[in-house]
Amino acid sequence: MHCPMFSLATPSSHAESGGRLVAVLLGIVLLVTAALAQAEAPIAVVYPDIGEPYRAIFEKIVEGIEDRAGPRVVKYAVKSSADIAELKTDLRRQDARVVIALGRQGMKAVAPDRSMAMVVGGVSTVPESEVRGLSVISLSPDPSLLFSRLKALMPAAKRVFVVYDPRNNAWLMRLAKEAARAQGLELVAYEAQDLRGAMQQYQTVFATADSRTDALWLPQDTTTVEEGSVLPLVLQESWNRSLAIFSSSFGHVRRGVLFALYPDNVELGKSLAGLALGILASGNHGGGGMMPLRDVRIAVNLRTAQHLGLDLRRQQRGFDLVFPEP
Repeated sequence: MHCPMFSLATPSSHAESGGRLVAVLLGIVLLVTAALAQAEAPIAVVYPDIGEPYRAIFEKIVEGIEDRAGPRVVKYAVKSSADIAELKTDLRRQDARVVIALGRQGMKAVAPDRSMAMVVGGVSTVPESEVRGLSVISLSPDPSLLFSRLKALMPAAKRVFVVYDPRNNAWLMRLAKEAARAQGLELVAYEAQDLRGAMQQYQTVFATADSRTDALWLPQDTTTVEEGSVLPLVLQESWNRSLAIFSSSFGHVRRGVLFALYPDNVELGKSLAGLALGILASGNHGGGGMMPLRDVRIAVNLRTAQHLGLDLRRQQRGFDLVFPEP
């Protein structure tokens, strides 16, 4: 007769297994509690306390952050004379696990403290030596959005020229090469690290560009798109040659470029809050590095479009701002 086999356990073995189970359950409870505390932690927003028109821009970004992150947002408007040590003490007192720093001033106030994760917005670029461990949404529009708009407005476009300073925009050009390829465009990028070098590169562009199929992109670059001397000459020469220019800076549209993409500040704030919430939920402080701006609006100069022989009347409803103003 076959008899079932039973394992015999001593009282001590039951106690040991029970103790292990309790320890595992306690560990799970502690992990869940820590995760919940992390997920519900405050999000600090540090931004410059400055005058108009920049104050209104930062306030709109903060509005977007609050729309997305809700009442957990703790705001700090920081003057240039602020006591940084006192600010950091207050951040720790608030138990802020993530700081959203806006602008250079906001970033400078918090950057040296790596005990908290940091998300950065409202800056054009951050040196690659400083970006490690950060998540930065640049004010530079995503090249893929710029190039898709160029193709929509100027379907004959085949080649894009750009002059840039690699110290500012090497990261952006890496993205731009892929974005151009995806749009069936050839990107011709020239490096320059001073005003003289920039002007020499622009002379090369104007000597080789074909206005029927080429366009010039002006990135956010204080070296190669210097406002005082370089930009006026580039705008005048492009107008004389009927060469389309598009820009990453809103103010250039008023001065004659065909179009520019510029930030939708409330939506940018929501994206920054989304990054912060993601860090809190995952506990991963590794940082996403430099990211281009995808929350954009478009401004178009219709006088320039007419000068270039482009008929944009059918697309006009899709423009957020039009120059010259009616």
